[in-house]
Amino acid sequence: MEQTTSSTLVIDDRREQLGWYVYDWANSAFSTTVVTVFLGPYLTSVAETAANGGDFVYPLGIAINTDAFFPLMVSLSVFLQIFVLPVLGAIADYSNRKKQFMGFFAYLGAFATMGLYFVTGGNYLLGGALFLLANLAFGASIVFYNAFLPEIASADRRDAVSSQGWATGYLGGGLLLLANLVLFNNRDALGIPTDLAVRISLVSGGLWWAVFTIIPLLAIRRRAAIKGLPPGERYLTVGFKQLAHTIRQIGKYPQTLLFLAAYLLYNDGIQAVIALSSQFGVEELRLDQSILIGAILMIQFVAFFGALGFGWLAQRIGAKRAILGSLVIWGGTVTYAYFMPAEQPALFFALGAVIAIVLGGSQALSRSVFSLMIPKGQEAEYFSLYEISERGTSWLAPLFFALAIQFTNSYRIAIVSLIIFFILGFCLLLFVDIRKAALEAGNVAPSRG
Repeated sequence: MEQTTSSTLVIDDRREQLGWYVYDWANSAFSTTVVTVFLGPYLTSVAETAANGGDFVYPLGIAINTDAFFPLMVSLSVFLQIFVLPVLGAIADYSNRKKQFMGFFAYLGAFATMGLYFVTGGNYLLGGALFLLANLAFGASIVFYNAFLPEIASADRRDAVSSQGWATGYLGGGLLLLANLVLFNNRDALGIPTDLAVRISLVSGGLWWAVFTIIPLLAIRRRAAIKGLPPGERYLTVGFKQLAHTIRQIGKYPQTLLFLAAYLLYNDGIQAVIALSSQFGVEELRLDQSILIGAILMIQFVAFFGALGFGWLAQRIGAKRAILGSLVIWGGTVTYAYFMPAEQPALFFALGAVIAIVLGGSQALSRSVFSLMIPKGQEAEYFSLYEISERGTSWLAPLFFALAIQFTNSYRIAIVSLIIFFILGFCLLLFVDIRKAALEAGNVAPSRG
């Protein structure tokens, strides 16, 4: 029988942490193979087919530039998460079913991803709908996944555990992308049309996600809920009430609120770069799809070491300083992308290497820092607010990107517009006191801020 414990009993258990890491390995196939590499250019081409030589498609009678369709779908999928994820997080904090919720949404997202195989011709609406469902489910599963972090890692181990999870994800996502690169580069010899090779790659992301999710579902212990369901309440109704309470209450934790605002800004920019880099490379830099796959594959393996390296760096200079340094580099990369000449694969690889170094570190440390600032018993609820701008789930920056294309028809203006998110996030983060935030939330403060 599955063991059920209170959230304070089992912590820093190596077996459980290893199982937790594997969910990063599993879901990174979606964020890497599907969102970052294949779906953006493919869905854009499907929309172009539907436009029949024109520049616009007309979902619900609204004129949308074909190049703007995918970033708008990214933005819309996360806009929907704003209404769904916080309620799910509140419900999870009143139950002992975080693991079941994580598994349900993981498989919902995995099967929606496999359904992308059937997006052909000009059927861009099916592709958009399946992506909306998959990305919504992806974000929901990560809420419950992240909520386990305070339960499986102590305060001083949290940066390292979070970083190792991210590193494992990059390794898993990179291995699947390598297999897809082999398929894509040999498609002619295998007699596979390009669009079929892309659809097979999309399916592989869903299959990988589904198969490896089994391991964390077996390894992670189910813990008793810290808060009991009030008499006469149901999980759904208490979820809405608790969300309203959390929004009112978060003002009592000013440092947590300040960090969350900073994170939602700078990570929105990070996620936009991740989700839209492949489309930028194909449409603006005129790079072949195989070049892009190779560059992003390189990023996955370099990011593996970058995530571990930033975990080491945080132990020496503090997580806040490490994140601030990474944001300076992020701002420099989008500025350079504006000036990057087209058809220069070597420069694209060089830029990707710089991004890879800071990619995993900035996100892994942000997750561990935020986990220190959450009041006990509200982990899933607070992480649902955090997840609104987690991996593959930003919305404001892709909206900026899409609007820039819609009104200027320029990918370069679109990419450089993202720098505002890094600047604003950096400025807010300067004023965050991590140790004070942990103490305000009633948690043990880390030895370094």
